[in-house]
Amino acid sequence: MKNALIWTGSVIGVGAVLALVFGWLDKPTTPRVISVNGECLTTAPKDRTAITLRVTTLDKSAATSMKLATAKINEITNYLKTQDVQMQTTEFNSYERSEWNSKLEKSVVLGTETTIAVEVSADNIETIENILSQFAGQEDVYSENLRMYTSAEVMKPILENCLATAVENARERAGALAAGDGRRAGDMLSVSYNVSNSAAVQPRASNFLAASAKMVVADAAVNATGSIVAKDTEVSVTVSATFEIQ
Repeated sequence: MKNALIWTGSVIGVGAVLALVFGWLDKPTTPRVISVNGECLTTAPKDRTAITLRVTTLDKSAATSMKLATAKINEITNYLKTQDVQMQTTEFNSYERSEWNSKLEKSVVLGTETTIAVEVSADNIETIENILSQFAGQEDVYSENLRMYTSAEVMKPILENCLATAVENARERAGALAAGDGRRAGDMLSVSYNVSNSAAVQPRASNFLAASAKMVVADAAVNATGSIVAKDTEVSVTVSATFEIQ
């Protein structure tokens, strides 16, 4: 009986060892990898010009304040419909406005202030300049955030090409590093990316003439013919990629 127990224990022991050996042989090996960054720097032309038209009215009567603002913005939008532009309302609010009266030593209600803003964009700056001239000097009408920018339609293919270039750059770096160990970079196992560009929002302007004369010049240059030419948008793409080392 004792010998039988010893023999059974030996069989179990051998089986356990074999299971461990075959388990180790079947265990998938973790691939050797290398992680690198890749970059691409390019530019995109600024093909659109945009401006925000803002109407602000103040009246003791809330209903009158809203009526005046609505009438003026309707006048503006009716004119914009005759132009080759895209537009959208970006602000519509009405609130009680007050200010501190030093003589009375208390806050005094001035009335209800209503603000309605519409963003307008066009393919060329001349269209925006015509809009500036149309409403320059009109009461309660202001402009702000005049800027040139790259539209999504123009940016998309440029960005896609830059992404591909950044990945190629990452693979070249991975290959060069792997070659130092007598190996080469194989399949790309993972990748992430980050995009940044030089487009910046311009400061606000209190009137149309200041916007036209100063704000566009801040983001543009004048060519030999006297026309305003926008500086291209700088686009930077960085990818972080992991490759298998073979």
